[in-house]
Amino acid sequence: MPFPSWFALLVIILTLAGVAVGSYPRLRMNRATIALVGATLLIVIGAVTLEQAYASIDMNTLVLLFSMMVINANLHISGFFQVVASRVVRWARTPRQLLALTVAVSGVLSALFLNDTVVLMFTPILLTITSSLKRRPVPYLIGLVTAANIGSTATIVGNPQNMLIGVSSRIPFTTFTASLAPVALVGLCLVWLVIVFVYRTDFRTEILPVKLEYTVRPYRPLLRKSMLATILMLAAFIGGVPVPLAALGAASLLLVTRRLKPERVFRDIDWSLLVFFSGLFVVTGAIEESDLSHRILEIIQPLIRHGLISLAAVSAILSNLISNVPAVMLFRPLIPGLMNTQSAWMTLAMATTLAGNLTLLGSVANLIVAEIAKAGGVHLSFKEYIKAGVPITILSLAWGVTWMLMIS
Repeated sequence: MPFPSWFALLVIILTLAGVAVGSYPRLRMNRATIALVGATLLIVIGAVTLEQAYASIDMNTLVLLFSMMVINANLHISGFFQVVASRVVRWARTPRQLLALTVAVSGVLSALFLNDTVVLMFTPILLTITSSLKRRPVPYLIGLVTAANIGSTATIVGNPQNMLIGVSSRIPFTTFTASLAPVALVGLCLVWLVIVFVYRTDFRTEILPVKLEYTVRPYRPLLRKSMLATILMLAAFIGGVPVPLAALGAASLLLVTRRLKPERVFRDIDWSLLVFFSGLFVVTGAIEESDLSHRILEIIQPLIRHGLISLAAVSAILSNLISNVPAVMLFRPLIPGLMNTQSAWMTLAMATTLAGNLTLLGSVANLIVAEIAKAGGVHLSFKEYIKAGVPITILSLAWGVTWMLMIS
């Protein structure tokens, strides 16, 4: 290979490695800036032209991601997540019930409103609740984030990698959910069982020591409008409207307002995630334009040709090596060549999502919970997390593969 090709390969490796780790030593760079700088370098050295870089960016995925962020921002401002938390506090009578409600709420809401958003909203609330109830927060935090990851498996809008798969595969929203919702539902039950077993001393108490009053004052006009927009969006999904268009329509409805300044909504948008996706699209586009894509194909194809089990195993391993979104992007050219393409797409969605529960570094949601907990004086260590994370991942993946084989 000529020098520029070797240099491009080096840039790609360093970019994916930086994305996997999340930063570079001595440099204040996060995943978004690493992906953007890597993409820019690939354009500068000629690995991909500027026109090819533009063409490689999937606008459907970015529109869907942006639209869901607008909806989530309105739900946040309206107090929706605080209202849900107040119901959890009101209904919980025992530590096990509190955990069950945390897992259920986290899983269901993540399927609808992005797992990263759910843990971002609920982690501070959960820290307040467990402190007031004199409960050790770590088991509940692990329950929150593992349930968020598993629940997000159920729908196209549950997490960024599912969005990418949904847009790339053009699988209808209802078909996707009907196939993967059972994986998520059983997975949520497994989360509760594993945590109660691993932290059995924390769940021996029959009743909560105190009754917490968690009072919230939602902004009701915006709350009603946000719920209406969400219902209309889900109806559009079910009716067969393209998912990005349905989400954009709901987001646009919420931006037509007399009460809320746009700046307030846009402050809640995770612009860095949009930059991250754009940069990764260019990086993977450069891989596809070079002979590196053929070499990756030569390595991966023999590993996944044995069926859904091997596809799930390889994608789960790759997700923990380079993170799940880059893994899905690398798999995108491979899936259409498999015999049962639809099952392969959904197995990829299932495995890359569930694999995120393996370690504390497995998903962005995990890191969000750990960082917010740290700011609140709670240390969620790598070692502490894997006590529950590893068995949850193994059991949920085993069930997910079994289910996919049953319905294929």
